[in-house]
Amino acid sequence: MLQRFQHDILPLKDSLYRLALRITLSREEAEDIVQETLIKLWEQRSQWDTIANIEAYSITICRNLALDHLKRKDARHLPIDSPQTETPDRSPSPLEQTITNERFARMQQVIDSLPERQRSCLQLRDFEGLAYRDIADALQITEEQVKTNIFRARQTIRKELGV
Repeated sequence: MLQRFQHDILPLKDSLYRLALRITLSREEAEDIVQETLIKLWEQRSQWDTIANIEAYSITICRNLALDHLKRKDARHLPIDSPQTETPDRSPSPLEQTITNERFARMQQVIDSLPERQRSCLQLRDFEGLAYRDIADALQITEEQVKTNIFRARQTIRKELGV
């Protein structure tokens, strides 16, 4: 069991951390949630053979713990990581940096205003790179609902940003 935990579950801790961080907005709280997730998974080790997709199951636990934490704190927003503004051949000018930061801040506001389900689907697909099936398993919805939520989220972003 320990080898399976180390091989199948521990490699997920970084993506679980990013998910928890985007939901809680706090590094310390995200670390606590990941630790709680890993503890819950370890406590359920006798059921691992019955779980079809351990990654989706882990994400579901982490997401639910983070959302429960939010409910207790009455928070509503998800952050996005800092923008990557460096170019390989030259540094951006102060004007370019300011424009990029403003665009990024506006995009973050738009994403933060999305309904929770749309934000989650978008985050898991575009930031975590999960397949539609894995997202559906993690959020306990159909693949079609995942695709619809992502489409609507992207449509809202394009509309609000004028692109």
